[in-house]
Amino acid sequence: MKRLVYLISPSKINEKFYEDLDKVLSFKNVKFFQLRLKNIKKNKILKIIKIVQKITKKHKVKLIINDNYALACKMNADGCHMGQLDGSFKIARKKLKKKILGVTCHNSKSFAIDAIKNKADYVAFGSFFKSRLKPKAKKADLNILKWAKKNIKKPIVVIGGIDNLNYKKLMNYGAKYIALSSFIWDNPKLKPELAIKKFK
Repeated sequence: MKRLVYLISPSKINEKFYEDLDKVLSFKNVKFFQLRLKNIKKNKILKIIKIVQKITKKHKVKLIINDNYALACKMNADGCHMGQLDGSFKIARKKLKKKILGVTCHNSKSFAIDAIKNKADYVAFGSFFKSRLKPKAKKADLNILKWAKKNIKKPIVVIGGIDNLNYKKLMNYGAKYIALSSFIWDNPKLKPELAIKKFK
């Protein structure tokens, strides 16, 4: 099966989460798992990363740390994802060496060109639909995907309100990976291990 999902963690992690993550990743359609935790004490984050890392390794999924390339290096994660305000991509690239660097580009061609110049390994565009995780996220439109497919030679990740009914359209426009979070972790109708099976 094709690994097309770029899975983002829920914003709060409880004990049951690890069991759910193990079940979700065993479906084998997730390529990356991004740990995106805000305002959590450092020693707690380190503990979470250690447990998550065992699960991602078991399922051969790349572990990406959000925002913090120093932490990604320290914990020997597979890479780091950076937003436009998360510091210098140049420094991040140097520190991460051969690890993965991904960059959020919203709906901007110039951000994407800059990311590629700084040797990003993938670019992420969005938000394409209304997102519960980031309700105030900037909107992106399908034209940016058409442009990126032609001009960007790196994998394209799409993000923002993606579900089982709208993801194929984005793939048809050139997305290689679809970022999912709320649909998997906060789905009122489906448990995480059933929600992930909707993406083949």
